[in-house]
Amino acid sequence: MGPNRLGIRKMTADDIPTVLEIDHQSFPVPWSERTYRLELTGNPSAHFFVAELSSGGTAKVVGYLGYWLIVDEAHISTLAVAPGMRRRGIGKQLLKTAFRSAGRQGADRVSLEVRASNADAIRMYESLGFELHSRKPEYYRDNGEDALVMILYDLLGWIEGVREV
Repeated sequence: MGPNRLGIRKMTADDIPTVLEIDHQSFPVPWSERTYRLELTGNPSAHFFVAELSSGGTAKVVGYLGYWLIVDEAHISTLAVAPGMRRRGIGKQLLKTAFRSAGRQGADRVSLEVRASNADAIRMYESLGFELHSRKPEYYRDNGEDALVMILYDLLGWIEGVREV
């Protein structure tokens, strides 16, 4: 049996059941199946990717990311990695794929909201060049927690500065 390999590809409707499972494990207010279907088929601004771990001839979706391209800004709408697969760089790989895709589509910056208490995610975003832009008080409806708005301002510079090993 060969080693595990991580691949990133565009999300399809067939991925929705697994994405929903990860969503429910990751967020207090998960998206519905209908929302994912509408995003994939009815929103021309939406772009979704899944991270797939392949081993021994089988592949399993272990994370996903969605972004909306709005003029010259990519806004990360959702990002999650299966609980047992976190802290392995999968979220970063999804973000890097989204950065390159959005850059090809003309984006020059990337924005997102993150729970103020989500220190692990904030550290990951900062490691990729995101900066704190502002705070949205009581943004999350499940518990009234604030959201931090973070922005990667120089997407093109980030892309040009990245060297693949």
